[in-house]
Amino acid sequence: MYPLVYSQLDYRFYDLSCPRLPMIVRVNVWAAVRNDTRMAASLLRLHFHDCIVDGCDASVLLDDTEDFKGEKNAFPNKNSLRGYEVIDNIKADVERFCPSTVSCVDILALAVREAVLLSGGPFWPVLLGRRDGTTASQKSANEQIPSPSESLKDITAKFTSKGLNLKDVVVLSGGHTIGFAQCSTFKRRLFDFKGSGNPDPSLDSSMLSNLQSICPNGDASNTNLAPLDSTTSLMFDNSYYTNVVNKTGLLESDQALLDDPRAAALVNSYSTNPYLFSNDFAASMVKLGNVGILTGQNGEIRKKCGSVNL
Repeated sequence: MYPLVYSQLDYRFYDLSCPRLPMIVRVNVWAAVRNDTRMAASLLRLHFHDCIVDGCDASVLLDDTEDFKGEKNAFPNKNSLRGYEVIDNIKADVERFCPSTVSCVDILALAVREAVLLSGGPFWPVLLGRRDGTTASQKSANEQIPSPSESLKDITAKFTSKGLNLKDVVVLSGGHTIGFAQCSTFKRRLFDFKGSGNPDPSLDSSMLSNLQSICPNGDASNTNLAPLDSTTSLMFDNSYYTNVVNKTGLLESDQALLDDPRAAALVNSYSTNPYLFSNDFAASMVKLGNVGILTGQNGEIRKKCGSVNL
């Protein structure tokens, strides 16, 4: 049984109040991804970093105020999270046609689906009617967003605290089939794995030398970018899992999926069955989009996504 709050959501929530909404989102995301191919992955990450911190409430979009330090400058987000302007642009268009009607969190949820679809990924139905939060917490973001160097056990604990499970960890990690990561997020694997002074022995040797050329051992390379999926970095497919099986996963958290027999079994299944991955990814995205949501009289419909209403 779903909690009562879900019953207040509806796939057709805005059909009468803002019928242009799907087209406005689609056109804006298409333009953004055409302009910057990395944007699809950035929007997916933005959605995840919103939902995993105190629920899907668009708190990640809020700028700092005198009352709170927002999530934009939390350690996992600062100088790395992207796509705010895409959501702002969609919101501005939506406000012109249906003012004070559509929440920023619903816009983000719809934009992510369009971005994944444009990259060749699956469609999933998006329940609508969420409301925006009125505060944000840098502390919560620092504590709740999984780190690329965390153990699978700790990452899974962060997921289960949100009502997700180990399968969702494995499935949503597959979002790393698109996008890039800064060298600072995985460089210790290349030169000083777990303080050993040596590279991660589980990393494929040719992958290691390639990454060491992209990310030389020094702070100057910290913001250099490497593809999360070295084979098809712009195509949403199942090759991420093939990479993990072949020991060419980029992040420690990617390769750590093989540390648990149940997770490893899923990785092997997804590496050989793209349709299974697509179906399960769609199902996990529905679950993610319903974490900690606000409905009814809770929260508000922000006029601008970066600030609460006055």
